[in-house]
Amino acid sequence: MAKNDLDNLPQTVRTEAERQLDLLRRGAVEIYTEDELLAKLADSIHESRPLRVKLGMDPTAPDIHVGHTVVMGKMRQFQDLGHKAVLIIGDYTARIGDPSGQDHTRPVLSEEQIKENARTYFDQAGKVLDTSPDRLEVRFNSEWLEKLTFADVLKLAARMTVARMMERDTFEIRYKAGDPIGVHEFLYPLMQGHDSVAIRADVELGGTDQTFNCLAGRDMMRGAGQEPQIVLTMPLLVGLDGTEKMSKSKANTVGVTDLPKDMFGKLMSLPDALMENYFTLLTDMPAPEIQELLQTSHPRDAKEQLAKAIVTRYYGKEAAEKEAVEFRRVFSENEQPADIPEVHLSPSMLHIDTGTGRYGVASCMTASDLTQTNSEAMRLIRQGAVWLDDEQITDPKAMIDPESASGSILRVGKRKWAKLYFKDESDQR
Repeated sequence: MAKNDLDNLPQTVRTEAERQLDLLRRGAVEIYTEDELLAKLADSIHESRPLRVKLGMDPTAPDIHVGHTVVMGKMRQFQDLGHKAVLIIGDYTARIGDPSGQDHTRPVLSEEQIKENARTYFDQAGKVLDTSPDRLEVRFNSEWLEKLTFADVLKLAARMTVARMMERDTFEIRYKAGDPIGVHEFLYPLMQGHDSVAIRADVELGGTDQTFNCLAGRDMMRGAGQEPQIVLTMPLLVGLDGTEKMSKSKANTVGVTDLPKDMFGKLMSLPDALMENYFTLLTDMPAPEIQELLQTSHPRDAKEQLAKAIVTRYYGKEAAEKEAVEFRRVFSENEQPADIPEVHLSPSMLHIDTGTGRYGVASCMTASDLTQTNSEAMRLIRQGAVWLDDEQITDPKAMIDPESASGSILRVGKRKWAKLYFKDESDQR
């Protein structure tokens, strides 16, 4: 529908289209273009035809974190307004790897890795999206991409110039730095754009790092004689460190499959400056209520409300209330958690002083999964973040007697605890 045709529609249709557009603007960075989206919404309402709203996800890693759910939450909003979500699992595009935001060529994943990663995507996406068949369509882009002949690929490539590709900041930076750019990387946005053609998308969603790819989809659709999709981009969520984009490689994530306790504790460690951003992008709280909460509440109380809202989304209100009570009990009243995990350590897992038979505290920390490596454990000991029962450990080479320390509680910081038990290699408990 052309924009100037809106005036010919009933006022009730125009009003509802404007209401939906106002809701969909929340948190969005750019909409290409708002006028086109308003016209599509009006047409959808008038014709009782839900929009097809596309989101592509390459299974390059097996887990989804809440940073991924920013754009998924926008897709859920479209669903709640009556539109159809089309989730594209990029099992074929993952063989190239999205060059967005990359300062080097991605390693090529094996077909087995891609299948294993894709296996968990639907279950995790279902924590955010409405998975009922009338609201969600799941497609794998190998369905159409692996059928393309070389001649078909050449036709796609003819729709994009090298100059246009080099407008992409990632490629420009790498080219000026003399870093290699694989020709196959130029094909990625063409493939993503062809996904839009294949499913006849009305709207494509993506993070701001996907802007180039999504806009390429508009070009590909025009070239195929289709009405170009609307592109709506969402911001990238800053991770728990307060500086970098949320990424598993940065160890600053909150995973959608994290246990409620871990999810709640991580969110309570969030820098105060990020709370408005997290409330806006990860909850449904209206903007005026967010402003009032942040202006009138203590940061800790506001952060608790944020953590409860997010844990509720994935585990329910009862679990969120339980973790809030437990967090206050442990951190406000300086008590131990009610459910400290027990770990049973054997000599083969630890650094042993052969002269005394004592075990290194650092190796106990790593074997108990309190740290990733012994070097990390030693660094935390130097920082004064490690306690054995009521004694602060300050020597990174500290040793403990397994007989007297059995049953002791090892604590790292305020959130990681373990009750230690030691056993012989022959002990099969």
